[in-house]
Amino acid sequence: MSTAAGTSRTSAASGTTPPRVEARGVTVRFGGLVALSEVDLAVPPASVVGLVGPNGAGKSTLFAVLSGLLAPSEGAVLMDGRDVTRASAQARARRGLARTFQHPELFPGLTVREHVVLAYRLRHTRHRIWTDLVTGGGFRRAPADEDRRTDALLAALGLTGQAHRPVGGLPLGTGRLLEIARALAVDPGVLLLDEPSSGLDARETDELAATLTRVVANHGVSLLLVEHDVELVLGMSDVVHVLDFGVEISAGSPAEVRRDPAVRAAYLGEAADQDAGQDEERTSA
Repeated sequence: MSTAAGTSRTSAASGTTPPRVEARGVTVRFGGLVALSEVDLAVPPASVVGLVGPNGAGKSTLFAVLSGLLAPSEGAVLMDGRDVTRASAQARARRGLARTFQHPELFPGLTVREHVVLAYRLRHTRHRIWTDLVTGGGFRRAPADEDRRTDALLAALGLTGQAHRPVGGLPLGTGRLLEIARALAVDPGVLLLDEPSSGLDARETDELAATLTRVVANHGVSLLLVEHDVELVLGMSDVVHVLDFGVEISAGSPAEVRRDPAVRAAYLGEAADQDAGQDEERTSA
């Protein structure tokens, strides 16, 4: 296994900038089931970190722990070097963590643009949410900064042409792009993306990858990406972590992970087949 997963532990001592979000020895038990076992993962500033593994590997469980939806049985979660293990999801959001979900959570009565505006106001002008939505004030004329930021996000995600369309009839892929735009509208330091390419065709997936790469380069946002599209993760990520049955079996650069026999075994069963053949040879001997 590469030492990439452990580099975050020395960041404070070496004086480097700590990871935006970090898992240290995270273990999660559900009764007698161990969903995660002593998992280490760090997302440095302005980086893309990939998280892959077969179905049931524990990826969604780790996402829930990092985002504050699930408390670990053991271990710790840190943001920018501060322990947030017992902090709520809301507290972590205020510290700069945002996430998307496998199934977009959208409000059918609002337009695409209104979703992004609401997310922006949640971060920058929270008082307007009450006056605009609860008191019936509607969406009053927005400040110039809000308009510029909203328009830029819609353009970056290819949603300008859909801006005034109600989300109720949006295709799944478009709804997923909107959820990413909404997450970016709160100006997060780190964004957890849960299956962002789900529902997108090959062209849309390529465009999404290019957009997210630009976001990291231009705005310094860090991304933690969990995907079934392994090639997308390997093509985008600086570091990739691989889980299998709740255990981290590999961590390193995309090239290192591609070459790792443990990864091939998890996805293709190569090692299992070889072991079975060796056992047969021992038995026959």
